[in-house]
Amino acid sequence: MRRFRFVPLVLIGVGLFGAAVHQLWNLLMPTIFGLPVIGFWQAVGLLVLGRLLVGGGLRRPHWRARIAAMSEEERAAFRAGMGRRCGAS
Repeated sequence: MRRFRFVPLVLIGVGLFGAAVHQLWNLLMPTIFGLPVIGFWQAVGLLVLGRLLVGGGLRRPHWRARIAAMSEEERAAFRAGMGRRCGAS
């Protein structure tokens, strides 16, 4: 039952953020870039798409906890691997 207390808060948050994206998009994007005007549900869709692309899905990544649980040798190997993939010198 406790989880249902957050449902109204989530709905209010989606409504507020969706309205903010809707207003900002329609105020700025058509004027600056010549893009079309969007509706409220398209703005909510943009929020979800942005979360999926940038936020790593709908769940928060727990990479900090995984790195904190690594030993020093594992961290060094992880850093070396990331350095090779990301082109660090």
